[in-house]
Amino acid sequence: MGAYFADLVFHGLPHPPVPDGEVFAEGLALVPGGAYTLAMAVRRLGRSVVWGADFGADVFSAQVLAAARAEGLDEAGFRHHAFPVRSVTVALSGPCERAMVSYQDPVPARALVPLVECHRPRVLMLPQLRWDEETVGACRAARGTGALVVMDGHDTPATLADPRVRRVLAEVDVFTPNAAEALRLTGAATVDGALADLAALVPTVVVTRGASGAVAVHGGVRYEVAALAVRAVDATAAGDCFNAGLVHGLLAGWDMPACLAAAAACGAAATTGPGSTAALHAKDLPGWLEGAYPAHPAVT
Repeated sequence: MGAYFADLVFHGLPHPPVPDGEVFAEGLALVPGGAYTLAMAVRRLGRSVVWGADFGADVFSAQVLAAARAEGLDEAGFRHHAFPVRSVTVALSGPCERAMVSYQDPVPARALVPLVECHRPRVLMLPQLRWDEETVGACRAARGTGALVVMDGHDTPATLADPRVRRVLAEVDVFTPNAAEALRLTGAATVDGALADLAALVPTVVVTRGASGAVAVHGGVRYEVAALAVRAVDATAAGDCFNAGLVHGLLAGWDMPACLAAAAACGAAATTGPGSTAALHAKDLPGWLEGAYPAHPAVT
């Protein structure tokens, strides 16, 4: 469930832009992004995916819709509108940091519970922390059918001081914020502190730390996974592809170390191209795992 974005990615910036200044990028790409990345990355790993998304009468909708069809995503969750539904992000990606500017046309609210009840997914994936009644209802409906609910943080300005946030997290099975999101959400001084606070609410918490890998608590046990060393081009799609690898492992019945290894491989691979272009296919995953995680079930 989630909106598409058309990502205009300027990568290879020698330094961040400054007011009244100009900087030239090494490369430029216009690629589908937003929740498209999550849906596409899971699909490339061999899973059937229904993506709940809106498209309109604009060039950006047309581009992402064509890409979704080319990837073989199930269109049963698409809504089509006669007006523009523009969702655009400009990503400025340098060697150590990135910045983004986004715009989104308003779209009529959508009922999520009927989609969940119609398709009865094994996993409901929500690309950002939301605490509205519709999201709470969708989480409950999914869990009522035995599905896992996986939610990302996605730079949402929220804290655990809000009881509505705590309520929705109580309906989530797997929560995957990055380190900055986890710290802001909990107010903790350290990632380990934030992890402990979140693990008190959610059965499985995975905090991604970029080049430092990821740390997780699952079933009360702490796990860590190192990041794979790659020559990074752009990190725009890394988090979504990490989550795709994690979900792929959960669906395969792998243990948490193996799930985290698959997630780390998918996240690292995604950084080797602009935007969502380098998301892994299932046939390529064992090769990415072989050197770093030779005992992984996808390799052995």
